[in-house]
Amino acid sequence: MSTLPLDELSAHANSYSSANGIQVERRNEETSSSYFVAAPMSLLPNAYPKQAFDKAQTLAAPFNQLVDRISRDPQFLMDTLGGGVSDADPYTAKLLQLYKEIYTGDSPNAFAASADRLGIQRSDYMLNKSHGDENPYELKQVELNTIAASFAGLAVNIAGLHRYLTQRFEGDIGEFLDVNRKIVTDASTSTTSSLSSAPGVPENPALTRIPAAMKVAFDRYSDRFGTSSDKLCILFVVQEGETNTVDQRMLEFGLWNDHKIPVIRKSLTRLATELNVDDSTGAMSVDGKEVAVVYFRAGYAPTDYPDGYDGIEWDARSRLEKSRAAKCPSLGYHLAGTKKVQQELARPGVVERFFPNSAEDQADIDNMRSAFAGLYSLGEDATSEDLVAVQEAMNGKEGQYVLKPQREGGGYNFYGKNLADKLKENTTVKDGKVELGAKLGEYILMQRLFPPQQRAVLLRNGKVEGSGDSVSELGCYGTVVVTPDGDVVHNEYAGFLLRTKFSNIDEGGVASGFATLSSPHLC
Repeated sequence: MSTLPLDELSAHANSYSSANGIQVERRNEETSSSYFVAAPMSLLPNAYPKQAFDKAQTLAAPFNQLVDRISRDPQFLMDTLGGGVSDADPYTAKLLQLYKEIYTGDSPNAFAASADRLGIQRSDYMLNKSHGDENPYELKQVELNTIAASFAGLAVNIAGLHRYLTQRFEGDIGEFLDVNRKIVTDASTSTTSSLSSAPGVPENPALTRIPAAMKVAFDRYSDRFGTSSDKLCILFVVQEGETNTVDQRMLEFGLWNDHKIPVIRKSLTRLATELNVDDSTGAMSVDGKEVAVVYFRAGYAPTDYPDGYDGIEWDARSRLEKSRAAKCPSLGYHLAGTKKVQQELARPGVVERFFPNSAEDQADIDNMRSAFAGLYSLGEDATSEDLVAVQEAMNGKEGQYVLKPQREGGGYNFYGKNLADKLKENTTVKDGKVELGAKLGEYILMQRLFPPQQRAVLLRNGKVEGSGDSVSELGCYGTVVVTPDGDVVHNEYAGFLLRTKFSNIDEGGVASGFATLSSPHLC
């Protein structure tokens, strides 16, 4: 690290960040004012095998398709998320209750059923191989985010920053990047023999492709319902006191600059009194504009519903869902992204349920399955294999697993001793057999992944936070628009995000303060 011109690199990074909006909002509670600071970032990009990056891109469209098909299978969602999961987790239970009320039964809501589905999803991956394994690193899925998949805007400009720094200071940082390249690749997997021939930091299309997908849904609404586009808007549902506003505004400005589509931003609390839905047509309006698309950047955690499970925010969520506007995500898409569904998909034959034309879809099925990590149920449906994993995690192998709840965002997982203690507190062993407590129903047990450790310098609030070994997680965005009848009219890969943290930190969210934004330097 001592060979890097840190002061000069940091000065350029901070100037570039200010000039290009790589920032997050901070609030002064005493004065009720706000200001902006540089987003948490890795000073330089992280080496990443091009072969794994390409595979992550090819997985975007199949996972988009899978989410849509899951959302249209109420029996699967009720079987998977009802019972133990809903009993232990009132938030998931509330989502499932609304889904059943609106989309199933003898009288499903006609307007919700007639709406298009828009998905803006992000599948997150880590490179992985076990200690002592001589094989190349494999791409393994950490989770699939179907609501509020953030940081697309900032990720585009972080990639621009890293392209600038790696080209402008090539002579100063070449050795640093080359050491990391050798850590993540070997002769059998690397597409390049040296740093000079490496592809480098790729272009990130997220700020073009995500707004373009929104426009597809927007235009379809205008055409289907005969409403002039100048009377329509896209509604961004946001959190009160949101700090990741710059990232959201980049999408908003892209919608206007490229497509002349206006955005209105409202929290669920404000929508409770400011939203209007025509009971005869399902048309929804706010601030004098009819809403063609609802884009959720909030609503993914119980804290977004401060009035409680029978309160005004849940009522607003229900009214939004019952309109004819395209939702991103619909309740079905939201539920498809839960950890329990992810775990269930890893069971033999479950992915195949959603791809009945097995011969035609076999390549996609195999590709998705190859990315699954080990996933184990802690509910009523736990198998003998699941219980073996539980016993291992309680008896000395807790470092090989992660305990994950249904929550989105960082900070909720259990690792190491805390994981083992949580399991022991909620299990009993009788005659050598493990019995799982009901409170474990909202969790899944996942194989812990071991990505390569690279050198990194991390910045927070524009200052060097530290340097040392780090690990990274790649997210690939996908966008999909599907008709009420299930016909796919748009489905594509839509950009990437790389997050980096020091290797001694378990959690990984940027917004939650654990990780930083970075970029892949392909090799």
